[in-house]
Amino acid sequence: MKFLALLALVSAAVATPALFPFGDNAQEPMMGDVLPTSYPGFDLDLNAPRLVQLEGQEEPITMTELEKIQAKAQGIRFFDVTDAVDLGSRAQLRASVKPSYPTPNNTKTVKPVIDALEIQNLHDTLDKFTSFRTRYYRSETGKESQRWLLSKITDLTKKYAPEPLQKSISIHEFGHSWQQSSIIVSINGTSTDDDSVVVIGAHLDSTNNWPFLPAPGADDDGSGSTSILEAYRALVAAGFQPERTVEFHWYSAEEGGLLGSQAIAKSYESRGINVAAMSQYDMTAWVKRGTREEVGIITDYTDVDLTEFNKKLVEQYLSIPWVETKCGYACSDHASWRKAGYPSVFTIEATFENSNHQFIHTQNDKYDISDEFSFEHMLEFSKLAVAFAIELGGWKKST
Repeated sequence: MKFLALLALVSAAVATPALFPFGDNAQEPMMGDVLPTSYPGFDLDLNAPRLVQLEGQEEPITMTELEKIQAKAQGIRFFDVTDAVDLGSRAQLRASVKPSYPTPNNTKTVKPVIDALEIQNLHDTLDKFTSFRTRYYRSETGKESQRWLLSKITDLTKKYAPEPLQKSISIHEFGHSWQQSSIIVSINGTSTDDDSVVVIGAHLDSTNNWPFLPAPGADDDGSGSTSILEAYRALVAAGFQPERTVEFHWYSAEEGGLLGSQAIAKSYESRGINVAAMSQYDMTAWVKRGTREEVGIITDYTDVDLTEFNKKLVEQYLSIPWVETKCGYACSDHASWRKAGYPSVFTIEATFENSNHQFIHTQNDKYDISDEFSFEHMLEFSKLAVAFAIELGGWKKST
């Protein structure tokens, strides 16, 4: 019944091509707007066929890029599996050998790194990251923003990481068939008998409900991208040399149906890479007026044991409490890793109903649009990423 209801929603979405929110009041759909069907620097064919997987279906259905855009604007979440139909083919094998997670106990190591996090860095990075007209994955400015982020990560590594640690760090672009690449940063582990990997991720692309329009993407997901970048900076500045390899990922094309993360998860799956844990950060800035500041712990379509570990990290290292919430099928990049059989979790800015629904996917997704956008809140997620990296990556500091 759920699948039939989703198909009905898709049918309704594709039957109303002009139903998108625009203007200063992003919550009010406007009918009859004349929408641009192209823009300089875009490589987007609205008629191109794609294979899309909806919740509850075994076989993907064919939709055009336009129909995908319309479905997304109606709140329908999906995997675009065109290039990753076989993702998860080995998932059952991994599910039979589940990793266990420790009780957080490295406060003396984690706390100094957390204390070194700086709000000004979050502000300065996000200010530049949102200055691109859009970070849409099939646009030139989307590519430019990704190249800028790559250079920023490289510069931070050269500036803050001690020279011996720099030799253990690799930074590279993961290319796709569209313009914008994903970014993978790996801090190699020192262990000779543990080949597992810890992944911390966010998506670097942005979109407007109509992709040819501006999309600064401050909260979605400039906030998550910036939160984990500041965590990375503080870790390497502290000389973080994990026992288990720790990777930071910035995914392209999340807004196109989790395309970038699926491609990377598929690559890891095919190469037999042992991912022990994956944590996604998508929207980390919004504190809705009149609500308690808290961390949203997603409980649906995530790993139960890793989610409980994530809660313990919040309790141990953050200044605010956690709250359980749900976000639905394929709602962010953790879903790609879960589909491949890897343990994954997702942490968001609030309960799903209290998150930033008003401004995301519009030209008003800016950090100065409202005092509800909080860099202090973003910093809490940087703390969480630091704790996740150290507690699961391990770090025996030399004395």
